[in-house]
Amino acid sequence: MRNFSATLVALFAVCCSIGRAYSRPCRLPSLPDDSLAARLDEVRIVASRKSSEDIVAHQKLSGQRLQGLSSHSVADAIRYFSGIQVKDYGGVGGLKTVDMRSMGSHHMGVFYDGIQLGNAQNGQIDLGRFSMDNIEEISLYNGQKSSIFQSAKDYGASGTIYLRSRRPRFAQGQRRNVTATYRTGSFGMQNPSVLWEEKVSDRVSAQMSAEYSRATGKYRFRYRKVFSDGTVAWDTTATRQNGDLRSVRLESSLYGLSEHGRWQGKAYYYSSERGIPGAIVNNVWKHSQRQWDKSLFVQGSVEHRFGENYELMVNAKLAYDKMRYLNPDTTLMYIDNTFRQKEAYLSVVNHYKINKVYDAALSADWQWNSLDADIVRFVYPRRNTVMVAAAGTAAWSRIKLLGSLLGTFVHDNARSETTRKLTPALYISAYPLSDKSFYLRIFYKRMFRMPTFNDLYYTDFGNISLKPEYATQYDAGVCYKKGLRHGILRQLEVNTDAYYNRVSNKIVAVPKGSGQYRWMTMNLGLVKIVGAEVQAGTQWEPMKELLASLHLSYTWQLARDYSDPTDRDSYGGTYKGQIAYIPRHSGSATANIQYRRWGLNYSFIYVGERYHNSANIRANHEEPWYTHDLGLTRDFRFRGWGLSLALECNNVFDQQYDVVLNYPMPGRNWKMTVKIKV
Repeated sequence: MRNFSATLVALFAVCCSIGRAYSRPCRLPSLPDDSLAARLDEVRIVASRKSSEDIVAHQKLSGQRLQGLSSHSVADAIRYFSGIQVKDYGGVGGLKTVDMRSMGSHHMGVFYDGIQLGNAQNGQIDLGRFSMDNIEEISLYNGQKSSIFQSAKDYGASGTIYLRSRRPRFAQGQRRNVTATYRTGSFGMQNPSVLWEEKVSDRVSAQMSAEYSRATGKYRFRYRKVFSDGTVAWDTTATRQNGDLRSVRLESSLYGLSEHGRWQGKAYYYSSERGIPGAIVNNVWKHSQRQWDKSLFVQGSVEHRFGENYELMVNAKLAYDKMRYLNPDTTLMYIDNTFRQKEAYLSVVNHYKINKVYDAALSADWQWNSLDADIVRFVYPRRNTVMVAAAGTAAWSRIKLLGSLLGTFVHDNARSETTRKLTPALYISAYPLSDKSFYLRIFYKRMFRMPTFNDLYYTDFGNISLKPEYATQYDAGVCYKKGLRHGILRQLEVNTDAYYNRVSNKIVAVPKGSGQYRWMTMNLGLVKIVGAEVQAGTQWEPMKELLASLHLSYTWQLARDYSDPTDRDSYGGTYKGQIAYIPRHSGSATANIQYRRWGLNYSFIYVGERYHNSANIRANHEEPWYTHDLGLTRDFRFRGWGLSLALECNNVFDQQYDVVLNYPMPGRNWKMTVKIKV
């Protein structure tokens, strides 16, 4: 451990020493005093990052398109990205996790305002707890984002989701914005929230938001079972129980500018109590399990420019999470466990612009995690992680390159050895046309993920000998994007990608012994994934004050299980079977029409047939499902006040479907939103 600590200190000393080689200070150009938002936008766009901004393809939801989606949480919104599978365990209170290109939710990194959200216990981030009220933009990257001015953690995931919270914007002479929102709708939903933005000074603004959610989670669903010979075993209608949710979210942020940079700080608190709906099996219609969550973190980021070529960023975070799980059903097993997680994080990023062609960056991160629980024979794990990333870009007139090498060093107190891994990545894009409206791109990335604390140490479940899980990604794509000024078509964009992923040493849970109530984890999986994605978007202006947009996405993929070549039985064999819950075909469509103060939004999601087990037999087959959502909005203005009304109908055709087997989803439901801006 002494050597590990010495390595940590040395790595940060190397990164920080680069900051001494800066040239004379360079003043930023003077900016107008009408709004802080204008300054933030001006500082955020710097020449040294433009050389790499479009090397890595990404998908983005923002502006009117994001507002028009029938989405209450981040998990609902990202369903419209291609290559994404969201596992929704039923209704309002159910867990919602994300999987990109079939590599598993543990390979996804989720960043909130530039700093990663973590869960060392089980590695999964419940995206259902992040409201859309305070989210301005959601971006999805395969691998990592284009800018090399980022923390080492940004390089450490196979796919990344970036959540950017709303930044304060003020009109001329205005110093305060207040937005009050109230939502109500099906399932007993009551959801008031308030957002307060204050212009503290010409260089500093503050933001505070609060939200309360309550819902019974009750909805009717159809429960139907058909045997393999086509006969109906049962067909009935029931009401979903134990899906209630009560939650509170409090958030406060500060944004500021210095003479040569910018800074921001954020405090976040979330508390919830929810029922766990459970699976509908063996004629059990109601479950009694409950879960309490508390999450608190404070984080900050400072960026500073030294001279014209060098800039430095420092990120820091402290987090505390508490989760209590209660299963009072003594016919199964009485469980009442409380888990407490703590996290400390520090990152130093150095970026140097060598010349007009070459950029270089060196990042070093340190993270400490702990997990405590009131469980017999619990090992109380502690984990120190150091990540060091060296990256560079090169940009000529027609070709751009981005390469990175990430070193990861992990030490757990329960294991005597330190895990050391090096993982490279390379991205290349080329522009055949002079106007750069069309370009080609390819990338390669090698990544791994450490077993979670639950995988390693959970009592009577974990396996302390688990190895890291590896993922290798290959991608080739083309993009065409053109802005038009003539006719009614204003913009056209088409993206197409073909990819191959290989996930090895896959960590899986298997039954231990003859029963299904005791499990263990082990390394035995190998998954090979071949797929293709297409995204297309258009913007139209058929007449004055009438704007329309249409976005389409489609994904085809084969994600096959190659774990056990001997498992080739004609009935129930898993070798080369499509892995659980991954459809071969899926897609989405969103359309928006704006006419003066009226807005009409439509969204459609389709998920093709799939299996709930790698044994692709009829007994494991799951039918396709799709949903249609409609929304109508109207804006009003009264002497400087703004009023917005929205009426939404989700699952218009009342389709009965499960995202996860035996976890029925809601049918047709309604939501009304009233928003007042002062």
